[in-house]
Amino acid sequence: MLDPEFLEVLGPIAPLVSRPDISEVMVMSDRDVYIEVNGVVELTDIKFVTEADLVKTIEAIVHSVGRDIGPDSPLCDARLPDGSRVHAAVRPVAVDGPMLTIRKFVEGPDQPETVVRIGTASVEALAFLKLAVEAKANIVVTGGTAVGKTTLLNVVSGFIPEGERIVTIEDAAELRLRQRHVGRLETMTSIQGGRSPVSIRDLVITSLRMRPDRIIVGECRGAEALDMMQAMNTGHEGSLTTIHANSPRDALSRIENMVLMAGYDIPVRAIRQQMAAAFDVFVHLDRMRDGSRKIVQIVEITGMEGEVVSMQDIFRFEFHGYDDNGMVLGRIAPTQVRSRVVDEARAAGVEIPQELIKIYPPPR
Repeated sequence: MLDPEFLEVLGPIAPLVSRPDISEVMVMSDRDVYIEVNGVVELTDIKFVTEADLVKTIEAIVHSVGRDIGPDSPLCDARLPDGSRVHAAVRPVAVDGPMLTIRKFVEGPDQPETVVRIGTASVEALAFLKLAVEAKANIVVTGGTAVGKTTLLNVVSGFIPEGERIVTIEDAAELRLRQRHVGRLETMTSIQGGRSPVSIRDLVITSLRMRPDRIIVGECRGAEALDMMQAMNTGHEGSLTTIHANSPRDALSRIENMVLMAGYDIPVRAIRQQMAAAFDVFVHLDRMRDGSRKIVQIVEITGMEGEVVSMQDIFRFEFHGYDDNGMVLGRIAPTQVRSRVVDEARAAGVEIPQELIKIYPPPR
């Protein structure tokens, strides 16, 4: 819950931010205010009187979290006290006038039972991800913007056993881990008090000196990709991250490009070998036409075939059409392909959930 005094500085959008059914508020200059409700974006009839009023609101929000915004530093990405995300852009980079986006932090969906109830995952798919975490598989959650990657990362990270030391690394701390032994690290921009910036890569490197059992990177999107892979390959199994991508295969291409664009002089084959050795499971989320967010693919990395990282589908979304209200019918279902993660977990003595035994019976 946001503080009532903070809501007062929001002006005309305060009622929207207060509404529990709204997940995002998007202000486009003083002309239009959009909201997202149940995954659907809608135009409201709310407006700011003038551009100056909107600028005043943006400045009040930014200053409330100890940040600055203006012509010399026209962008701000920040976290509110309740965990909600704020992104603001003002002139000169915002050509048609200031833009403000508030992505509200929602408490509910990061519980496993809730994720199953709302149809994001099936019981079997969630049981597989729980087993993958317990077996210390390295997991990457992929998908587009606002499909629920962080929410799913919260759910999956909740399966990490108590007693393990976890270090989380984020641009803005959104993860809500329930374990006790968690160290949270957050990046810092150069405009915060004139201090030197601290990047995701800086924090990944720093985290390795903190003796973590697992590292969780909120979003991997730059030079830290190589450091993350090396960490996964050198004793930090069971680590997790998210990547913006249109598919698991696209995520591999993105990681490869991240390493190459960072200026590392590494042959492409060597990068792919690192990826094949580092990553075990990719979980892909998508937003459906009805606005719902669902896991549509779970794949395992199986190694290298020539110059290509090979993968196999373990779960895939089965689409069955729409109901009378236009809601998507279908579920994420097992492909019946033999799972490498399940086999390795069984060999290591990890207990296989009942939901998976009927899908992956023990070998005779």
